[in-house]
Amino acid sequence: MVTGQASGADTQALAQEFVQFAVDSGVLRFGEFKTKAGRMSPYFFNAGLFDDGAKLGRLAQFYAKALIASGIEFDMIFGPAYKGIPLGAAVAIELARLGKNVPFAYNRKEAKDHGEGGSLVGAPLQGRVLIVDDVMSAGTAARESIALIKAAGATPHAIAIALDRQEMATEKQADGSVQDVAHSAVQYVRGSLGMSVCCIAELSDLLAYLSTQSGSELGQHLPKVQAYRVRYGV
Repeated sequence: MVTGQASGADTQALAQEFVQFAVDSGVLRFGEFKTKAGRMSPYFFNAGLFDDGAKLGRLAQFYAKALIASGIEFDMIFGPAYKGIPLGAAVAIELARLGKNVPFAYNRKEAKDHGEGGSLVGAPLQGRVLIVDDVMSAGTAARESIALIKAAGATPHAIAIALDRQEMATEKQADGSVQDVAHSAVQYVRGSLGMSVCCIAELSDLLAYLSTQSGSELGQHLPKVQAYRVRYGV
């Protein structure tokens, strides 16, 4: 079994390699994109575009390396519907290949009323559960997964995501409006919920990558991404 924590230099190198991989795969794009919070973002990360076996397999390698480097201990993996399902499955396969074989489960959006029934599929939720997803924005999906895991009698212990956007989360107000808050979804999960969060890369890693692309077409996006972080970053 592969265990142990990596150095800061190792994790930074892994993050830079991942950003390059995401750009090459067309998963990380630059331009103008409207987020769920209604913000106009100069970049967009769409993990759904890791859409073939080779890309998904390499993505799972990045998750596994980041998890091993983090030293986070867990007993099983949960992949929340929908993007978390293939991500969680792929990570479970890669970890097993590396010698850490853990159970895997996922949920349906709608409960099944025939066959085995229910909304959960796979191994029974128990012990310390690692949630695997692509990103955390407002943290709504994470809270739903946490509630589901607790209802099953297990412990929501940690979350692994590909990219931490490091920006302010939003909260819905009583009047229906949406307001920015001073913390990010990742900070909320770590601080308020007491859970560990493992990120392959963060917005700061993306900025570091763009800073090495001076003179290229990619490098031209650096000022806009920097400005977005100044406006919405935490």
